[in-house]
Amino acid sequence: MALNDDIALLSLVPLFADIDDDKLRLIAFGAERRRLNRGQQLFREGAPADCAFAVASGSFSLTRSLVDGSAQTVETVGRGTLLSELAMISFVERKFTATAEEDSEVIRINRPLFRRMLEEYPDVAVVVEARIKDNLQTMIRAMQKLAPRFG
Repeated sequence: MALNDDIALLSLVPLFADIDDDKLRLIAFGAERRRLNRGQQLFREGAPADCAFAVASGSFSLTRSLVDGSAQTVETVGRGTLLSELAMISFVERKFTATAEEDSEVIRINRPLFRRMLEEYPDVAVVVEARIKDNLQTMIRAMQKLAPRFG
């Protein structure tokens, strides 16, 4: 794929939506592409996460392990989805297993590359911080809706 195709893909990712193409070029240039065959795992639940993956093509089922040892599909995601975005910022574990539902391709964005973008473009850090805060607020609201079930 051409660099411009990767920039166009990254601009579809909500976290990067308000970042201009010149700044996304840094990520697109330094990121790695990876192809997966149908049924191949991208990563496993509980594994240390050192990068995020933007889905370039295909789709992935996201599953979590249940107490009885079986797996539950949480959702299926496709092009433009960013998996494990917090791994670009800090050390975290994968919260689910991602398996290719069809032949697929991802763009791997490692932590040092993302940090480099934040250092070179401080205005991007402001955008990313706002997006992360919005995501956390959305998660908190969802948890608050569930609270009565556990109270």
